[in-house]
Amino acid sequence: MASIITPWIFFIQILAIASSSEAKVSAVIAFGDSFVDTGNNNYIPTLAKSNFDPYGRDFPGGTPTGRFCNGRLHPDFISEGFGLKPIIPAYLDPKFSISDFATGVSFGSASTGYDNATSDLLKVIPLWKEVEYYKEYQEKLRAHLGDKKANEVISGALYLINIGTNDFILNYFGVPRRRSHFTVQQYQDFLIGIAENFVKQIYSLGARKLSLISLLPLGCFPVERTMNIKKPLDCLEDRNKAALEFNGKLKAAVAKLSKNLPGLKVFFADAYELLFQLITRPSNYGFEVVEKGCCGTGLLETAVLCNPHTPFTCPDAEKYVFWDSIHPSQRTNKIVADELLPLLKQQFL
Repeated sequence: MASIITPWIFFIQILAIASSSEAKVSAVIAFGDSFVDTGNNNYIPTLAKSNFDPYGRDFPGGTPTGRFCNGRLHPDFISEGFGLKPIIPAYLDPKFSISDFATGVSFGSASTGYDNATSDLLKVIPLWKEVEYYKEYQEKLRAHLGDKKANEVISGALYLINIGTNDFILNYFGVPRRRSHFTVQQYQDFLIGIAENFVKQIYSLGARKLSLISLLPLGCFPVERTMNIKKPLDCLEDRNKAALEFNGKLKAAVAKLSKNLPGLKVFFADAYELLFQLITRPSNYGFEVVEKGCCGTGLLETAVLCNPHTPFTCPDAEKYVFWDSIHPSQRTNKIVADELLPLLKQQFL
C-alpha cells in the first residue's frame, strides 16, 4: 500500500506548493464524522473502518484510505477549490507530518457525534477529543512555523464542521436510551447546546471562519429506507422531519454566534435541500439509482459489511447517489462541494 500512496503524497505536496500563492484561505480543517473522516479511524480500535476494498476504488491509485466513499470526500474537493491540495490528510495518519497538516487536516471520526454517548457506541473519537487533537496540532504548528505564521494559518483557515447524523440514526433512533430521556425536540436542543459550546471553544483557540454543514435527508439514506416496513424503500419521513427541525435550530444558533462573537464568521451550509433534489430528481443530475447504494445490495452494507467479498457491488458508482447504504458517492460529494464553493468563497474571501 505504501508504494501506491507515496507518489500520490509527493504529487499533492508539489501541487500544494505550486498553488499556495493562489490560496486566500490558509488551510481547510475538518471536524466531525464519516463525512469528513479521511482515515483517522484506521488508527483506533473500532469496527467503524473503511480501509479496505472496495472503498477507495475510484480514489487516485485505487487506494482504500479510510474514507467512507469510493473516492474523495467533499472537504477534499473544497480544499482543491480554494487552491489548496486535492486531499485533506487525516491527523492520525503517520504518513503525514505537520508540514502536510499546515494547509489542511481532518480530525473527523466516522460514527462520532455531538453526544458523547454516540461516540461510545462504536468506540470512536468523541468531539471533545477531536478538539484535544486540534490543540495538539496548534502546538506542533507553532513549533513548525513560529507563532506569527501559525496564528495566521489558524485564523485564516476554513473550518468545515459536519456532524450530527450519527446522533440521530445510530443513537436516538437506533438505541432506546436517549429516547427514554428526551423527546426528539429536546434531543435536538441538547445537541444544539453542545454545538454552540464547541464553536465557542474553537473560537477561543483562534478559529474565525467556520462552515457548519446541515444534516442531510436522513430518512432517505438507503439503510433507513430498508427499515421502512410500512412503505418499503420509501424515505422515512420522521427521520427527515427530525433533520429539518435540527437544521432550523442550527441555522438560528449560527446566526446568534456570528452576532455575539467578535470577528467570527459562521456560514450555515444547507446541504439538505441539494441532496434532496439529487434524490427526488436524479435524472436531472445524471444519476440512475437513489434507493440503494453501489456496494453490495446497497440496502444495509456499510463499513465491514461492504468488503472485498460483498457480492453484487455495482461496476459504476457514477450512476449512484450513494456509495454504500449511508454515504454519498464521490460524484455526489463533488456536486455538493461545487454547490457550496461559490457560497463559501463569497463568505470567506
